[in-house]
Amino acid sequence: MIDMTITAYSFIVILLVFLGIGLSSIRRKHHDVNDYLTAGYTTAPWLIGLSSVATNNSGYMFIGLVGYTWVAGVSAYWLALGWLVGDWLVWQGFHQRLRAYSEDHPVNTIPALTALNPAMESSPLRVVSALITLVFLTVYAAAQLKAGGKALEAMFHWPIWLGVGIGALAVLLYSFAGGLRASIWTDVAQSFVMLFGMVTLCVAGMIHAGPPWVLADTLASIDPVLMEWQPPNLAFGFVSFLLGWLAAGVGAIGQPHILVRTIALRSPEDVPAARRVYFGWYLPFAVLTVTVGLYARAILGAEVADPELALPIMADELLPEVLTGMVIAAIFAATLSTADSMLLSCSAAISQDLIPRFGQSYIRTKFGTLGITLVALVIAILAPANVFTLVVFAWSALGGTLGPVIVLRVFKARLSRATALAMMAGAMVTLLAWQALGYSGAMYELLPAFVVSFGIYGVLRLFNPKEAIDA
Repeated sequence: MIDMTITAYSFIVILLVFLGIGLSSIRRKHHDVNDYLTAGYTTAPWLIGLSSVATNNSGYMFIGLVGYTWVAGVSAYWLALGWLVGDWLVWQGFHQRLRAYSEDHPVNTIPALTALNPAMESSPLRVVSALITLVFLTVYAAAQLKAGGKALEAMFHWPIWLGVGIGALAVLLYSFAGGLRASIWTDVAQSFVMLFGMVTLCVAGMIHAGPPWVLADTLASIDPVLMEWQPPNLAFGFVSFLLGWLAAGVGAIGQPHILVRTIALRSPEDVPAARRVYFGWYLPFAVLTVTVGLYARAILGAEVADPELALPIMADELLPEVLTGMVIAAIFAATLSTADSMLLSCSAAISQDLIPRFGQSYIRTKFGTLGITLVALVIAILAPANVFTLVVFAWSALGGTLGPVIVLRVFKARLSRATALAMMAGAMVTLLAWQALGYSGAMYELLPAFVVSFGIYGVLRLFNPKEAIDA
């Protein structure tokens, strides 16, 4: 058994560093809502690139994807590849247009983008978009807090509510201090710790279990299915499976916590620089994550009752105490880097979109952050334990309902309120039906949701090409 005191000290020191970085942003803040929610639209591209990638690659990667890899084996590389390629397509064709659109239509929330006139304080479409944001981002944030709590439970045997509470308190403290700017600054620091932690575990895995070709033999001896590149029993075939995960990456078009970072850039011309930083970090991290999951499967054997706890248990067994604490801090950093952004986006949805008469009150906006953090805390404690399931459905719900409408707005397509609402409803019904039918493992539900949403738009435009724009 390792010296838990040294590990805990290592973890706490790094956590305090993150907290200090976030609190230091108070020196740069201005006491107004736009600064709190968008960092004043003045953030440098390298900061946005690292912040976006830390926000996107969250407890889902450290806890959820590692757990998925434990079960699926090498076919998990396709999930990571499809998601990455889809995300790359969005950065290539969408983010710069989004930032340019926000120049002409200044907004500080993503639901405002779904309305034809973002300057209108309230519209039915904006309210519906805000409710979708509030519900699913809160669940998503709760999943991140749950992931952090599970990691601390596995390592320190703390009750899961304590780990969840520590994460919620840390996020609340630095978000109150500096809003989105604090979130971005801490994301940047967290991104370095996250990558270091994954590299450390991958090296430890190779030292313990051998190079990749030895790993392959070990996995095949455990279960030959782990070395099959195509998952068995796919209802719609391998191509549909891969396209489903590519659609998952494209789903970034509907994620408020990611899009708000693009809006926070200094100018549209900064997007290519941010993109280079983003993928320079994301590509190696995605490959390392699946690789570490495979090494965990080979090394730990049947020791892990919950595959989503494989990574902290692996760190416990293979690393010195100080490095173990750093890896646990990396896992916790991943959860915080996503949860803080989501809670701020939920706060914005309440104060700017649902109750706009309170929208310009800096204090009330911060109280919105407090309220939504408490709700996420309760959900995280009471929700089911599977982080992967919570995250992928919340991601698909946001991407499928908000994404197509935002794309059409940004590309300045003709879109009425009725059509936009029909698209959202069609996507949500598709997502729920796909889950209920049990097809998500064969093809991620976001792909059929996109097909239905854009199909509804095409059909309604065909029958009413001159529809009124009243959203």
